[in-house]
Amino acid sequence: MTKLSAASKRLLATAVVTIALPIGANAQEACSKYTVKAGDSLGSIALAAYGSYDYQIIFNANRETLAGNPNNLTEGLELALPCEDGRLSADQDLAASLQEKEQAAATTKKKSNSYQPPLKFVTGNGWAPFTSKDLEGGGILTRIATTALQRGGNDRESKVGWVDDWQSHIDVLLPSGAFDISIAWEQPDCSKLDILSEESVKRCTDFDFSLPIYEVAQSFFTLNDNKYVDAKSFTEYQGAKICRPAAWGSADLEVEGLVAPFIEMVRPKDPIDCANLLLEGKVDVYSIELETATANFEELGASDKVTLNPYNAKFTSYQLMTSKTNPRGRVYLSMLNKGIAEMRESGEWYDIVATGLAEYNKLGQ
Repeated sequence: MTKLSAASKRLLATAVVTIALPIGANAQEACSKYTVKAGDSLGSIALAAYGSYDYQIIFNANRETLAGNPNNLTEGLELALPCEDGRLSADQDLAASLQEKEQAAATTKKKSNSYQPPLKFVTGNGWAPFTSKDLEGGGILTRIATTALQRGGNDRESKVGWVDDWQSHIDVLLPSGAFDISIAWEQPDCSKLDILSEESVKRCTDFDFSLPIYEVAQSFFTLNDNKYVDAKSFTEYQGAKICRPAAWGSADLEVEGLVAPFIEMVRPKDPIDCANLLLEGKVDVYSIELETATANFEELGASDKVTLNPYNAKFTSYQLMTSKTNPRGRVYLSMLNKGIAEMRESGEWYDIVATGLAEYNKLGQ
């Protein structure tokens, strides 16, 4: 579960992370279309277009195209390279586009004659731009969740509670019925219970999940001179000390065999702790979603000291989660799924993501 402390740095940091630039990535510009050439990777394309290896913005704009295999780009594939503020073209007005979709939804919505109590969401503050009291609608993921209840034929009101102790969502708040849905978590690959940790198994056996509401790239950073810097497969991390904060799920590592005694896992409280441990040489690898790591190293002024591994990136998704003990939990997820599907199809999902990132970036300037 990724939880990023409030940062004053822009999410799309322009720090250069040292890594060899593949052949062909030399003609990209933001606010344009780009045709993939031999040797390109998402990281090399992002570096040429934005000055950073943080390629999350490219994935967001090309989700349907890249969802199959983002690590193996097909030569000739056409990608949209958004403007740095998320617009797909320089003349697009994201705010107006979002307002039009909201107005269209309001005109077609039918009010229910029966009273239904508000659905109770819970999330944590300080995970900007995803969940934050300082951002419109409570941040990108909060806004997606609450909007989904007003789409897909739904007409359900909601309330959002803020509890920063994320572990309490799993241990107490959802199982007790104090809240219905938590925003937002990673669902493990529950077909592989035999190799998952106890914590990951608990998520599979005790909780249900919505459709994905946001996909992220899980990254692997090392110091520039670390012996694992050029690892071309997960098996080459044997013997490494890998850092991932305690509140973050580790199922994506577990299914790749990155568990003790094959590796040593280090689990401090906060992401910035992992970044510092890496810089101090106390761990070999810092693994977390790409946006958080980029912000961490930018905040520490250390982006030139680390290398992003281009071979072992994985995409995982954030979802809305409910306890299986909640008698209405699956009904709520069904409602949310209908709304999420409609928002993806209409483009409202992307408008919320892009405007949320733009708002967050302005705060960091």
